[in-house]
Amino acid sequence: MLRKLGLSVLLLGLALPVWSADKPSTISGFVRGASGIPQMGAMVEVLGAAAHGLIVFTDEDGFYSANGLLPGTYNIRVSAPSFLPALREHLGLHAGTNMIVNVTLNTLFEAIQIAPARGGADEDDWKWVLRSVSNRPILRLDDKSPAVAVEAAKTDHELKGTLSFLAGSGSEGFGGTSDVTTGFSVEKSVFASDTIGFRGNVGYGSGLAPSSVMHASFRHKMDNGAEPLVSLSMWNLPAPDITLHNLQAIALTTSDDVVLGDVVELNFGSELQTIQFMGRVTTFRPFGTADFHLSADTVLEYRYASSEPESRMDRGFDLDPVDGNESAPRVSIVDYTPAVEHAHHQEISLSHRMGRTNVQIAAYMDRVSDPALTGVGEWSTDGGNVLPDLYSGTFTYQGNDFRAQGVRFVVQRQLTSRITGTMDYEYGGVLDLAVPNVSLADVAQSSVVRKRQSVAGKMTGTVPKTKTRWMASYRWINGQALTPIDMFNASAGRVDPYFSLFFRQAIPGTGFFPNHIEAIVDLRNLLAQGYVPVLGNDGHTVYLVQSARSVSGGVAFTF
Repeated sequence: MLRKLGLSVLLLGLALPVWSADKPSTISGFVRGASGIPQMGAMVEVLGAAAHGLIVFTDEDGFYSANGLLPGTYNIRVSAPSFLPALREHLGLHAGTNMIVNVTLNTLFEAIQIAPARGGADEDDWKWVLRSVSNRPILRLDDKSPAVAVEAAKTDHELKGTLSFLAGSGSEGFGGTSDVTTGFSVEKSVFASDTIGFRGNVGYGSGLAPSSVMHASFRHKMDNGAEPLVSLSMWNLPAPDITLHNLQAIALTTSDDVVLGDVVELNFGSELQTIQFMGRVTTFRPFGTADFHLSADTVLEYRYASSEPESRMDRGFDLDPVDGNESAPRVSIVDYTPAVEHAHHQEISLSHRMGRTNVQIAAYMDRVSDPALTGVGEWSTDGGNVLPDLYSGTFTYQGNDFRAQGVRFVVQRQLTSRITGTMDYEYGGVLDLAVPNVSLADVAQSSVVRKRQSVAGKMTGTVPKTKTRWMASYRWINGQALTPIDMFNASAGRVDPYFSLFFRQAIPGTGFFPNHIEAIVDLRNLLAQGYVPVLGNDGHTVYLVQSARSVSGGVAFTF
């Protein structure tokens, strides 16, 4: 009996290594730029005797996965347009494991910067995997593998920045007035774990005094992976036709994140904002998310927000200057008395990854007080109910308080190595006029909540040889609306209403700015759709819109 038992154990011991050796393994991870921006379409070559020149490409989140690898030693080489290639050597891959290799790509200018010494905390990059991808998505750990190995590359550099010059033009009352804006941003690494940032924007238009926005931030990376952030923002926005009254505001924002094991990720913070404009208004805006990673490819999220998200991050700035129009406080006036838009957004979403496809379904509930509606046209400030906006050439008008509920369904798929498509369907409440042809003074009393449906499509991509980065989107809605459906949408399906185009074209530079000059073209609501006519205070017809048509372009320098 003992001989039979011993023989069985011996045979099992001999067979187990053979079975394990045949079990395939995986090398996966994220590819990002030096500033942490995911790089879509980067080519990842897996080099080794058993790899046979395997090549994979990163998706829109910068994620790649090379599957079906046999145990052995591998090298991976990562390359992308306008970046230097990166090589990771001597990666020992065991049977049935998923090795995570995160790669940071650098440009030629960044590569020659002198980096400060790295501490032990910099090697703990597995925590970055939990929070590196936009829109709170998927924890990229393989729960079916008995072991997970992690190797990451992280490059700190002392100073980086962007300087941009943009100009816009009006379009016969359907868009913004002619203006010029100068945006800048500077970011500096301190002691390898701290980052200090300074951004701003100065705008000029119609011979008026310049408007200015300044934003300073401090971020600290702790040993446990958390990155608390403190930022201070200031605005000085002159209001045309309202003499001796500039809109001045200051906001203090704090945020932090906590990861509990491999399952729960918390991100929370608040903004304290004080506005001085014909009086003083103070508001407190908390926000936060709680992500529950149900599996390697599935995330359940609860999100609370008290302000609308900005869409400028979709434009692709690695170090984005402040946009004066989008970052300004949402303020309206009634009888020359200022009021700040207050909002409460609650959302529950379920996201799932299936290969190259990401799917999200969400349900939300909104409550908005003193909404700041957007209008265009020849307005008048008579009566003290219209607040012009210098940056966009539009004006704001206070609408009626409303509540709205709805659902959202988003599908995003990487169509090729350089093109990603996104479809977004929304059904929910919007603010609309109960009867047509009302006067601007009666908009608040005549507005009601109606149910609307919306379908949006977005394509993003990069042209290989010319290095053109582009985005084209169109959002259709099945009726008139003064506010967007799901106005707090921060998912991958968020796009501007109606037809919009965006291009960033790299321009060959001189020896001083090698490959760091880009031309920018930004076209929003190009067909001037969704305009709701109302009678202005001075008898002229003005329009309330979800998004005003605007045409702007310029150049950006990155150093």
